[in-house]
This record gives sequence, structure tokens and C-alpha cells, in this order.
Amino acid sequence: MREFGAGAESEDELYEVVNITDYARRHQWWSRVFGNSTGPIAEKYSVASQIMMGGVTGWCAGYLFQRVGKIMATAVGGGFLLLQVANHSGYVQVDWSKVEKDVNKAKKHSKKKANKAAPELNSFIEESTEFVKRNIVISGGFVGGFLLGLAS
Repeated sequence: MREFGAGAESEDELYEVVNITDYARRHQWWSRVFGNSTGPIAEKYSVASQIMMGGVTGWCAGYLFQRVGKIMATAVGGGFLLLQVANHSGYVQVDWSKVEKDVNKAKKHSKKKANKAAPELNSFIEESTEFVKRNIVISGGFVGGFLLGLAS
């Protein structure tokens, strides 16, 4: 049985002192998940600053999206309601056969455009994914802020 304080010097030699800040700089969690090319933002600013910048810009975008969305929904719904009232009252006559013909023409035109736009859309998605991977912390802050902006 060992007494308290006896052999304290020998026990200190058994433990290795780890500097946590150096370890965190060398072994960042996003480097393990996304690789070493995490982008310039991850190296320039602290994680807290990145989350704050992303959160503030996301909140502003979400708040504006919410306000503009409400205005657009009101405008479209009000316009549709006015057209229905005008049609029911006899002020407006709708040629439904012409509407159907124009809708079919628009469907064919959009199918042709969709086939041509597919490679451009795929490259945009790949570039966006790469941006999010390089700037994962600020992107996460943006998404959180955007959702808070929508809710406020």
C-alpha cells in the first residue's frame, strides 16, 4: 500500500501533457469528415465567428423570404379571387379550349428546355455541394439562421 504523496514524481512521468489547442488545430473535425481542403474561410476565422456570420446572414435571408413570400401569396391569391369574381359576374369570359391548347404547348416547350438544362443544373449542384463542404461551419450557421428568420 502506498502513502499519499509518496512517489508523486514517478507518477508525473507516466502521463503525457497534451496541449489541446495544438491538437485541435492539427485534428479538426471537419478535416476528418470533409478532407483537408476546407477552404479559406475555415482557416481565416474562428468557428464562433463563422457561425455568427452565417447565422446573421441566414436570419436576414429567412426574414426577407418570409415577408416577400407573404406579400406574393397575398397578391397571387387576391388576383385569383378577383378573376374568379369577375368571371362569375360575367365581366370576363374564359376561352377554356384556348387555355388548354396553350398549356399543352407550354408543357412541350418546358420538356425540351428541361432536357437541355440538365447538365447545367448538375454542374450547379456539384459546385454548390463543394462550396458547402469547403465552408461547412458558415453554411450550418446560415441554415440555422434562415430557419430562425422564417420563424420570426
